Amino acid sequence: MQNSQKLIPPLSGKCHCGKIEFELMCHLKDLKRCNCSHCRRKGFVMTTVKLDEFKLISGKKDLMVYKWNTKIAKHYFCKHCGINTHHQRRSKPNEYGVNIGCLEGFKMEWIENVKYTEGVKFSLEDKTKIDASIYEK
Repeated sequence: MQNSQKLIPPLSGKCHCGKIEFELMCHLKDLKRCNCSHCRRKGFVMTTVKLDEFKLISGKKDLMVYKWNTKIAKHYFCKHCGINTHHQRRSKPNEYGVNIGCLEGFKMEWIENVKYTEGVKFSLEDKTKIDASIYEK
């Protein structure tokens, strides 16, 4: 991923139709794919950002959320074009995984040997160590 260093924050991103626009206030880091039953079907590569490093610029009313199973992880997508832009993680709810395919200027050929995170093996017991106030009721 050496060529991605040319991208200087803030990094701009958007869904396919352009209704959802966002910025990342950080460099790309920790590229990975998840092998949970939901993410493996989407198949995109994501970067990791802290919640305060992600800024939604436009499209809040066009952004939909998909929650399943434990209802902790929040997978955000555009209600018009269906593109998943980002998700708030179940394992680390203080982080987003952001779909790097949505980033302006990122070239997919930069991706080499992306590791998988073990979403299938994540223990739900770990959620007891997380502050419950961060979850939506």
